[in-house]
Amino acid sequence: MDDRPRNLREMLAEAKDTSELMVDLAYASLFFGDPDMAEEVDSLEEAMNELVQDMRGVCVMAVRSPKDSEGMSSVLQVISAIERIANDAVDIARIVTHQVGIPAELVADLSDAEEVSHRVLVSDGSHMANRPLSAHELPVQTGMRVMAIKRDRRWITDIGGDIIVVPGDVMFLRGSPDGITRLRELAAAPPWTPPQMPEDSYTTDLDRAVDVLVDMKNLSEVAVGLAYSSLVLGDIGLAAEVYQLEDRLDEMKDKLELWVLKAASERADPSPLRGLLHLSQAAEDIGDQAQQMVWIIEQQEDVHPVLGLALGDSDDVVAKVPVAAASHADGATLAELRLNIEPGFTVLAIRRGGQYIYRPRGAVLLLPRDEIIASGPDEGREHLASIFGWRLVDPDGDGDLRLEPLETAVSPR
Repeated sequence: MDDRPRNLREMLAEAKDTSELMVDLAYASLFFGDPDMAEEVDSLEEAMNELVQDMRGVCVMAVRSPKDSEGMSSVLQVISAIERIANDAVDIARIVTHQVGIPAELVADLSDAEEVSHRVLVSDGSHMANRPLSAHELPVQTGMRVMAIKRDRRWITDIGGDIIVVPGDVMFLRGSPDGITRLRELAAAPPWTPPQMPEDSYTTDLDRAVDVLVDMKNLSEVAVGLAYSSLVLGDIGLAAEVYQLEDRLDEMKDKLELWVLKAASERADPSPLRGLLHLSQAAEDIGDQAQQMVWIIEQQEDVHPVLGLALGDSDDVVAKVPVAAASHADGATLAELRLNIEPGFTVLAIRRGGQYIYRPRGAVLLLPRDEIIASGPDEGREHLASIFGWRLVDPDGDGDLRLEPLETAVSPR
């Protein structure tokens, strides 16, 4: 374990990325019914436990005065929340490893989400084969990011741009379903047909429960994204929005439990419904942990500066960008901008008139003075800024990037 980062900033960034990877892999194992992927989540939990122990030890050693302890308590609170999110991922994965059961309707609904899991086999002679990941710029080209690679019987979860993709690799990705066609072309993979709703499906309490659960999954992920954004940006408004999302998740969980119980009375074999209850509990708890993270912002407690630095150092960066008048984004819908394809950013929320539209749909029309909060690859941040009429500058040369209006911003319409 000597190769693990000892710097608290690096360890926090790794813990955040690992917990997100675990959640992604857990849902993907459910989608594909893949026990190997689910077991990999268990393996990552072992590494996470050791990382959490190391971080807590560093925090204790860093406290030399009562003032130090006030700031470090915020770090410990975030560490605990990240650990709980990782535990929730394990609970999701155990639906597969313990064969708890899940309705086919849920798998079909997950394939229609705005962000989906996908896997693809890299063929010999394809554009991807024998080239590093960085050469493909998949988040920019396809709107999908690589979560893990299965090579023979070995899993690669520490994904970096220098990894050489070889024929026979099975890549697991997450992102926009719009990018699947291009992704499979690059890998020379055959066309893919998403899971279909069972032919005998009809509107029942089960269908309503499944719809609510998909919404809970999406909202819990948005809550975590907004929580990290709130910590990085020190934004109390985002913290308040996380609180509202957590309240909604509580209400949705109550409704789902009622519909599952009603659906169970109508089925000869209700055992596949158990997975819905497990998933709802995990999604609701992930929302709880997002709330725990932003409590320190909402209460205006001291936030240790290492949190903003570490969370900004993770694989995905958080960007807050206003819509400049006459920019490409002015008067365009999110669907028209295709930000999830290029530059590969997911819009978590739009701030408009002092309120937030979270997880906005593609039909949302952007207006001047709207402000988007989005997460995506660092290499796409400059392109994102230009779409909204800004240029990224570093006037002091210290890595503190700022937005400066473009000299010429011309709308495509």
